[in-house]
Amino acid sequence: MTDLTEIKAAARKAAFARRAAAHAARPLAEAALLSSVLAGYRGVPLSAYMAIRSEIDPLPAMQEAAAHGPVCVPVIQRLGLPLKFSRWHPDCALREGPFGAMIPAEDDFITPEILIVPLVAFDRQGGRLGYGGGFYDRTLELLRAQRPTLAIGFAYSAQEDTMLPLEPTDQPLDMVVTENEVIEFGPRA
Repeated sequence: MTDLTEIKAAARKAAFARRAAAHAARPLAEAALLSSVLAGYRGVPLSAYMAIRSEIDPLPAMQEAAAHGPVCVPVIQRLGLPLKFSRWHPDCALREGPFGAMIPAEDDFITPEILIVPLVAFDRQGGRLGYGGGFYDRTLELLRAQRPTLAIGFAYSAQEDTMLPLEPTDQPLDMVVTENEVIEFGPRA
């Protein structure tokens, strides 16, 4: 195991503990700020996620966004590949996908322009620590090579970290929305 792998594992362990505590104390309307941000992008194809474990839940914002435009959720095809995104709506039938996340029972793949990204930890420079599979990094790199793609991290404020172990392949977030605030990052060089 490399030093960076060990450092990332320790950072994930600490962030998971903070996230679990925040999830246990979660406030009502935790997705209210996310809904207000997404209101400025009505009709733009949007990807969010079906929360697992102690992730902050974007479902109320997804339901609201679906009334105004296409919403999809990520589907893992295979390890090492970018994500694909299947159209979702509030009444669609679901099935369990890899890692326990629910996905639409029938695939109807679309390409989002906005991704609501789950995470383990984030910093105030747009850094994101994910689960370690690289799915969102590969996906954002691919989508951003085709057209501007907005990556919005959605997390509890307790998931903020000041010393994230990042690599050159880590794709930056454009914004983070927590239950308490919206953090926007400036243009990237």
